[in-house]
Amino acid sequence: MDFHIESRNVAMTPRWKAEIEARTADLQAGHDDLIHGRVTLTKNRHHKKTRRVAEAMVVMTLPGRHTITARKEEETFEEAIRAAFSAVEIELRKYREKRASTEVRLPPVPLRGVICKLFPLEGYGFILKEGGGEVYFHKNALHGLKFEELEDGLAVAFNVEEGKKGPQATTVNPVPMVQGKG
Repeated sequence: MDFHIESRNVAMTPRWKAEIEARTADLQAGHDDLIHGRVTLTKNRHHKKTRRVAEAMVVMTLPGRHTITARKEEETFEEAIRAAFSAVEIELRKYREKRASTEVRLPPVPLRGVICKLFPLEGYGFILKEGGGEVYFHKNALHGLKFEELEDGLAVAFNVEEGKKGPQATTVNPVPMVQGKG
């Protein structure tokens, strides 16, 4: 990992550097894909107005240009370093959990049925599924079909999801014509 330690308005002590290096090594042990890291220690120039004069900023970069940053102000640099690294560890864990929980969605397999009821003034109708049962559809779900041209008995392919009042077609398409065998 490409790693840099720097300080502003304060001289870096061997103790702070050792603390940063140890915490970085711990972080890398749990996250071996970190590609870049930078820690900056800054002494607040307005330290007479606040008790928190020590600031530590930790920036870690993962593949895909994903960056995790933590900036903490504390009374001592040791406390600021610990707090910033702790915050980065939490953010890395959240990032990993989010990435691990992604579901792979497969496209739904279309069902088949025929138009059985139409309500032209309201712009909706029902499809009788193969195997029984009716599914509501709205004219906005039509693809490759015009609502005005629909008729009872027209064969359609459709996808379904659960709506507020029961199953609802999300897309309604014409059934592809099958070429007859010569």
